[in-house]
Amino acid sequence: MLLSMNWLREFIPYTDSGEKLGEQLTMAGLETEGIVKPYEALRPIVTGLVAECSRHPGADKLSVCRVDVGDEVLDIVCGAPNVAAGQKVAVVRVGVTLPTGLTVSKAKLRGAPSNGMICSEFELGLSDEHSGIMVLDPAVPVGKSLLDALELDDEILDISVTPNRGDCLSVLGLAVETAALTGLPLTMPDYERLSGGTDASPELALEVEDGGLCPLYHGLIIEGTKTAPSPGKLRYRLNAAGVRPLSNLVDATNYVLMELGQPLHAFDLDRIRGGRVSVRAADAGERFVTLDGKERTLTAGDITIRDAEGVICLGGVMGGLNSEISDGTRRVFLESAVFNPGAIRRTARRLGLHSEASFRFERGVDRTGATPALERAAHMMAALSGGYVRPGLIKKAADEAPRRPIRFHREYAEKLLGVQLTSPFCEKTLRSLGCAVRDASGGLRAGEENSAMEWDVTPPARRHDLTREVDLAEEIVRIYGMDRVPARMPGVTRDLARAGLPESKSAFLNRVGHWGRQAGLNEIIAYSFVGGKELDLFGLPEDGRVPVLNPLNEDMDVLRPALVPGLLNALCNNMAQGALSVRLFETAAVFTADPASESSVREEVRLGILLHGARSARAWPPSPGDLDYLDIKGLIEYFLLEFSLPAADFVLSGADAPNLFSPCVDIILEGASAGRAGRVKPEAADRCHAKKDVWYAELDLDYLYGLYVKAVTLFRPLPVFPPVRRDITFVVPRGTRAGDIAAIAERMKSRIDTDVRLIDCYEPDGADARNLTFRLTFRRPDRTLKDAEADRQRALFAESVCKTLNVAVQRPDE
Repeated sequence: MLLSMNWLREFIPYTDSGEKLGEQLTMAGLETEGIVKPYEALRPIVTGLVAECSRHPGADKLSVCRVDVGDEVLDIVCGAPNVAAGQKVAVVRVGVTLPTGLTVSKAKLRGAPSNGMICSEFELGLSDEHSGIMVLDPAVPVGKSLLDALELDDEILDISVTPNRGDCLSVLGLAVETAALTGLPLTMPDYERLSGGTDASPELALEVEDGGLCPLYHGLIIEGTKTAPSPGKLRYRLNAAGVRPLSNLVDATNYVLMELGQPLHAFDLDRIRGGRVSVRAADAGERFVTLDGKERTLTAGDITIRDAEGVICLGGVMGGLNSEISDGTRRVFLESAVFNPGAIRRTARRLGLHSEASFRFERGVDRTGATPALERAAHMMAALSGGYVRPGLIKKAADEAPRRPIRFHREYAEKLLGVQLTSPFCEKTLRSLGCAVRDASGGLRAGEENSAMEWDVTPPARRHDLTREVDLAEEIVRIYGMDRVPARMPGVTRDLARAGLPESKSAFLNRVGHWGRQAGLNEIIAYSFVGGKELDLFGLPEDGRVPVLNPLNEDMDVLRPALVPGLLNALCNNMAQGALSVRLFETAAVFTADPASESSVREEVRLGILLHGARSARAWPPSPGDLDYLDIKGLIEYFLLEFSLPAADFVLSGADAPNLFSPCVDIILEGASAGRAGRVKPEAADRCHAKKDVWYAELDLDYLYGLYVKAVTLFRPLPVFPPVRRDITFVVPRGTRAGDIAAIAERMKSRIDTDVRLIDCYEPDGADARNLTFRLTFRRPDRTLKDAEADRQRALFAESVCKTLNVAVQRPDE
C-alpha cells in the first residue's frame, strides 16, 4: 500500500515526518519497506510567465518566447503548438536535469538562442501527455518552485500490509491506525454534494440471486456527465499512489478506492440493455470480453453482473468491454458492492486477473463503508464531469448477521503479554480502533475512568481479523508498543494443563531439519521452480504438473512435483566440485494440480534424502563399501524411531513405481504409503556424472505429522538384570520377509522380554530357499534369567514361527 503523507493529513493533523510515521507503523505490525519523494526532481523547476511569444523566423513550427521566471527573463525557443503569451508555464533553467534524465543546456535553434526549456507533463514525469506544454493555473505566482506551486512536496510510504489486514488498504484505514498510535483526532474530509433530477430507483430493475455470493449490491445514477481528463492534483495524487489516471469518471472511482478502501465500478448506463441489472453465478463455459480486450471463459463459481442480454462485468475482478465508460458517456450507473472473498480469490487466480479491486475483495471489505464510499464517488464524479447525482438508491442487500461480541479480560491480556495494563488504556485503545466496548454487566461505558477487568468487545465491520480474545490482546500490545515489552525468560509454573498438547506442524518441521543435520546429512534449499524438460529427462510423470504462467526462463516453467530434481541438481554440482561422497536432504513443499481444491493446486510437505559414494570416505583407515539400500533404509528407520512413529514395512513397488527408480520400495506405515525409496536408474544418475549408485528416499511429512501427533511415547525403567542371547536359523522360501518373523515375537505374550534382530542371510545359488539367522535377546525385568528359561523361550518362538509361516528351523548338523 502506497500512502501519501499529504493525503493522510486530510484525515488527521499529523505533523511529524514520514520516517517517524514509518517507524511507528512498523512497530505496530505494518512494516514500512521504503519512503520516497516521487516528485522531488521537480524542486529546481520554476514557474514562469510567457511575456512574449512570436513565430521563429526560420521555422514554422517553432516559437521564440521571452519567459519571466521572477529574477530574470529568459529567451526560450519552444516547439509546442499550444504555447502563447500570457501563459503560466513550467520552466527548466540551464544546467537543471529533468526527471527523464535530460540536462538542459544553452542552445541555438535555427539561429535563435534558447536559454532554458518550457516543459510538457510527460517531460516532467507527471503523465503521458506530450502533445503540448503544461499550462498552469493563472493564479500561480511567478518564480516559485513547481513542487510547491502544484503542492507535490509529498512523502510516499510503501507499507507492507499482511493478508489479514485488508482494512489497512486505504488512506482511511491507515489514518485510523495512526490516530490510535498517536492519539490524534480523526476527521472525515467534507465534499460538495451535487444532486438533482427525479428519483432514480425505478430506473433499473435490480436482482441478486445468491446473497452468499453478493451480500450487498447498490448503486447511484449520475446524469449529464462529460468525459475529460481529471484535474492535475487528482491525477498526480493517483499517479503517486501507483494508479494510472484515465479519465475524470474512472479516476473518481479509483480515488475513492485508494481513499476509503471500497472498490467501485462505473457503467455507461445507456449501454445497459433492457433496464435490468442482475447479479448471479456464471454459466459454465460462458464467454465474456473484459476491459483489457481479452475473451474469458467463465466457470460456474464466477460472479457476474448482467443486463437483460448477458454479462457486462466480472463482479469484483474486472469490468466488461461492452459497458465501459467512453468519451460519449452521458449517463453513469455507479456500482458499490460486497462480494464473497473466496469466490473473488478463485476467479482472480484462475484467470490471472489481479486488480486493485480484487486485491481488496479477496481480503474482505467493510460492508458499512460501502454506501458512504458510493456517495462520495458519485458526487466527486458529478463535480468533475459537470453532471449531477439523481436521488434514489438502487439497492439489494441480504440480512447481515450481527457480529458477536468477544469477552475480553484484562488479566488474560496481562498474563499473555507479560506487561501490566490499566483498564482505561485497554478501553481507550479498543475504542480508538473502532470497537464498541461494554462492561461484562452490559452497561455502556462512555470512556470514564474505571477499574473494569472484563468487557464485551464488538469489533468494527472492517476488522475481519478480530474474532478471538487473543486478537484483542494483540491489538492492545500493538498500540502499547512491542518495543516496550520487556524481554525476560518465562517462569516455570506448576500449571501442567498444556503439557500434553501436540507439537505444532512448524515445530515438527523444524525438528525434522535438526534431525537431518545431526544425522550427518547436508541440507539444501532448492528452487520451487523446475523445468518441464528436466522432469521428462528424469522420467517423472506429466500428469499433475502445475505450469508457471510467467516463468523466468524455460528451465523454471513448472512447480516441482517432487524434491528429487533439486537434490539431483545439487548432486551434479557436488560432482563438478569433486565431492564424491554426498549425503543430502531437503524439507520443502511439492505441488500437484488438483482441480477440486480452492486454488486448483495441492501443496504437500516432503522430506527428500539422497546418498552417493563411499560409506566412510572421511574415516581413516577407510572402511570398504559404498552407500547402498541398507543405508537409506537405516536412515528412514532412524527417522521413524526418533519421532516415535510406528515401524515401517518396506514393500517392493508394483507397476506404479516411478520410472526414475529401479529397484523401488513403498514405505508403509499404518497400512498407508508414507513415501518411497530406491536406487536412481543408472541413465538418470549418469546425467549427474555420478560415480557410484545414487540412493534416494522421499517421505510424506504431512502424513507422518498426522501420525506423530497421535503417537504415544512410553517410558520404562532401564534394565538392571543381564540378558541371555540365543541364535536361531530359519530355512525360508524366498518370498518370506524377515520382518514377518520378527513381528511374531511382539505378539507372543510372556513375562520375558524378547528382542529379535536379523544378523545373517545366506542364499545358496539356484536354491528356492534361503537361510535367515536371528539373534534373540531375552531378559526379565525383575530378576536374572536362567539358561533353561531362555532355551524354553527360544523353542516357543521357533514353534510359533514354524506354525505361522511356511518355514523350518535349521538343525545344527545342516
